[in-house]
Amino acid sequence: MFPTSDDCREGAGVSAYVSRIIKMIDESDCSYQLTPMGTIVETETLPEALEIVEKAYACLEGCERVYSSLKLDIRQGRSNRLKQKIASVEKKIGKVSK
Repeated sequence: MFPTSDDCREGAGVSAYVSRIIKMIDESDCSYQLTPMGTIVETETLPEALEIVEKAYACLEGCERVYSSLKLDIRQGRSNRLKQKIASVEKKIGKVSK
């Protein structure tokens, strides 16, 4: 999620606004993984995920236009999937997780 309008960015960089959202996620109780092109957030329920999305939009309040991309992978009865998914693939290719 980031602003696309000129009123909320200087040039092509959007890290000043993205960092607001990451700070909010970091202060929440959910696990997350920051990547160069997006952020993965893990929650227990759909309402918790949607609450993070609403708070993220609030972090960009005042921006004329905001772009966001959202994917949901809901698997009941599982947690800590961020690390487990990577470990599963790495195990299959013979790579030792760090």
